[in-house]
Amino acid sequence: MSEHRTFPGADAVNRRRFLGSAATAATALALPWASTEGAAALLATSAIEPAGTRPNVPLLEVTFSELAEGMDTGRLTSRMIVEEYIATIERFDRRGPALNTILELNPDALAIADALDEERRTKGKRSELHGIPILVKDNIGTADKMHTSAGSLALAESFAPRDAFLVERLRAAGCIILGKSNMSEWANARGRASIGGWSGRGRLTRNPYALDRSAGGSSSGTAAAVSANLAPAAIGTETMGSIVSPSALCGIVGIKPTVGLVSRAGIIPVSYTQDTAGPMCRTVRDAAMLLSAIAGPDPRDKATTEGSIRRSADYTTFLNPDGLRGARIGVARNLFGESLVSDRVIERALDAMRAAGAVIVDPVTLENAEVIWSFDAEVLSYELKASLNEYFASLGPKSPIKSLRDLIAFNERNSDQVMQWFGQETFLYAESKGSLDSMEYIEALGMVRQLSRRGGIDATIAKDRLDAIVAPTTSPAWLADLLLGDNSTLGPFVTSAAAGYPTITVPAGDVMGLPVGMLFMGPAWSEGTLLKVAYSFEQQVRARRAPTFLPSLPLRP
Repeated sequence: MSEHRTFPGADAVNRRRFLGSAATAATALALPWASTEGAAALLATSAIEPAGTRPNVPLLEVTFSELAEGMDTGRLTSRMIVEEYIATIERFDRRGPALNTILELNPDALAIADALDEERRTKGKRSELHGIPILVKDNIGTADKMHTSAGSLALAESFAPRDAFLVERLRAAGCIILGKSNMSEWANARGRASIGGWSGRGRLTRNPYALDRSAGGSSSGTAAAVSANLAPAAIGTETMGSIVSPSALCGIVGIKPTVGLVSRAGIIPVSYTQDTAGPMCRTVRDAAMLLSAIAGPDPRDKATTEGSIRRSADYTTFLNPDGLRGARIGVARNLFGESLVSDRVIERALDAMRAAGAVIVDPVTLENAEVIWSFDAEVLSYELKASLNEYFASLGPKSPIKSLRDLIAFNERNSDQVMQWFGQETFLYAESKGSLDSMEYIEALGMVRQLSRRGGIDATIAKDRLDAIVAPTTSPAWLADLLLGDNSTLGPFVTSAAAGYPTITVPAGDVMGLPVGMLFMGPAWSEGTLLKVAYSFEQQVRARRAPTFLPSLPLRP
């Protein structure tokens, strides 16, 4: 769907033709919910509600600009939008295909929407995001009536003592925190056989393109909810692939910023050197708008000091549909090969980039992913223990979990619920580590930064004078498997994640209806350049397709 269409935006004839085809497919495949609601109702949401039930608030693939225009013209109110998303979540996340993307909704969302509607009438809007609901991942602190638990039963009753800094910025922009999205418990940092999208609180998130497929991790519920049109956009977090991988698997745009561009204060951590939060949206423009809203210096996060110097006030200024013309794009061939079918999609996408005037430098090499991981695993183990202990201390004396050791003990006491499918080997290994003053940690971190930065991305960019490096983000979504865990291959994002450098994934095409993403990588603080080429790529290929909630793919051997 083009983001340039005017509100209310949908061509009714094309929308109904698309939905009718989806409904026919649902009937043919005998979906378990088809007799009561049908694929057309799932995809159209309120756009085809019977007259007189609720105001017409079309949510299918709606953008920030369309919602803002609707409120500016008086066709919509924030309350109408929030009511419609809450109803959609009830019908499709709780029932229907039961995606399990959202752990809890904000009980004050409608009251906040009313207040923002009144503010718009009397004082004007705070920003283009005024009155728009946003989901946040369940490891992002909100000082309200919602819990912040990283999906765990250990913190199921825990309330954040204050908003995360990025939540403060969202509220200041006039956003409504609609709810908390499900995630891989403890951001996939608990055990070796962790399952993307599974948490003790929310159980397993389902991929909206095929319900038996993985939604990835750890921002699984965040990606699946945005893809399924249960929210306009959301904020996820990443240590290594946790934004870009589920975004690619669920067919949306994900931005993992340079570490330090967005404050981590108030977010349940994994790593001091790699953690960051970032936008997860259906379009590059929306992602740029959301990044502009959450980026900024924060005294509580020292890493944002440099980011405040490099930050752009408005990342939408980089969006140029002709941004690929003359851009030098390096193809990291040594990062291909995880999936033959994904590679084929990316080959076609590269042809589209050439046609748009990009200079394709093919091949380039981004070495050392396997070697980086061998050192980075040690770095993350030390940082996991130190950062979690610091976070638990911030919860105050009433918190039942005061250290990683307490958390391990809780999991052991409640193993029948918590460790039904996989253990906590990663926690146990981290607990065995010493302080961040250890020479083992210092030397491992130095090696990771040398290999990923100076000897990795920086060297590759400089050698071929590149604007960006590209590769397939990951394979198409694999079957969710509670017994065997996730697809465990190292993704192309390992080097950029270890470096703390930015990446953007954009839908590039699909295989049997499962999305495939193109990963754009660059050096530190190159968000503007990456957004320019990613936006131009998006406009060229227009690969985003709304999901159809198939129970499984009709594959034949």
